[in-house]
Amino acid sequence: MLAAACRPPGAKKEGACVNIPSTISNEARAFLGALPDLDLAPPLPAPAEVDKWEKIQREEEARALEMQKPLVDRLRPTVAKMEIGGVPVLDIRPRGWKDDGKLLVYTHGGAYTFYSAASTLACSALAADSTGLRVISIDYTPAPRSKWRRTLAQVTAVFRELGKLGYAMGDIAVLGDSAGGGLAAGSVLKMRDDGMGMPAAVILWAPWADITDTGDSYVTLKRAEPMYVYEKHLKPSADAYADPEDQRNAYVSPVYGDFTKGFPPTLIQGGTKEIFLSNFVRLYQALDMAGRTVKLDLYEGMPHVFQAFIPDSPEAKTALGKVDAFLRLYLRGRANERGNNGHAGGSVENPRVREG
Repeated sequence: MLAAACRPPGAKKEGACVNIPSTISNEARAFLGALPDLDLAPPLPAPAEVDKWEKIQREEEARALEMQKPLVDRLRPTVAKMEIGGVPVLDIRPRGWKDDGKLLVYTHGGAYTFYSAASTLACSALAADSTGLRVISIDYTPAPRSKWRRTLAQVTAVFRELGKLGYAMGDIAVLGDSAGGGLAAGSVLKMRDDGMGMPAAVILWAPWADITDTGDSYVTLKRAEPMYVYEKHLKPSADAYADPEDQRNAYVSPVYGDFTKGFPPTLIQGGTKEIFLSNFVRLYQALDMAGRTVKLDLYEGMPHVFQAFIPDSPEAKTALGKVDAFLRLYLRGRANERGNNGHAGGSVENPRVREG
């Protein structure tokens, strides 16, 4: 079992049992040392056990809302609920926001089965605060109530409506973390193949880019991963989101995509503790070998989505600074190329968008 792997037989289970290297910051060391024991976490339900899923989802939603409150209170973003293209979203603006006609669309993580735009506000508000960009966080329906085709349709519907409101694809970047990273990349592939065009840039934090347990790090880091056990936590979620025969579809697991047909400049960030490490490397290589612009940005000893879990660490501050620089180059840099005509003047306060 993952969390107990480094304990002697019969040892008392108190907290997570993970290696805490001397090469990481004090903030990261404290975070790793406070993680709970994964052996004590029960396995998630089977896909058909919807009532059980919904009970766990309600509990996790409440826990996440409470945990993120100190960071959200500190960032003090302006947040509004609305619908875009019939899909609920949160419109998030950082303090001092000035409209430059650019948007960052966020697809949240949670293994496709957990959380909402509200309970992942720590991630979206942090991205808004560190980049100065307005963020549209898509509140897609979690599995097992929604399978991957419906979820992708919700994401692409938001992009279609943003186009009607005057936002060119070149005015938009997309950010996704964990499962939201896989969803972001898969949605871009889907939009490309449907002739919708593609956003200006893609930012992926620890993307779950292959929801099968394929890749070297699923084995080599299995006993080092401090956040979850694939068999207990990720496999049930993968099966709830996509039937096994669909799990290597490029829209579900984008490592299998054909990137020779095009893909936006992409920044992939992750940590060396993650069983998803092979996902990051494989996706980077697929993009690079197809001649795409891509940067793989890895951090020593960092756990999953460290940017939001340890936002005050030097590692997170460095990573967020690189996100800002990447978007200034590939999103905001486009404004200089097109002058002031890149954005047609639409906004999400347009009457076609219903506030909720």
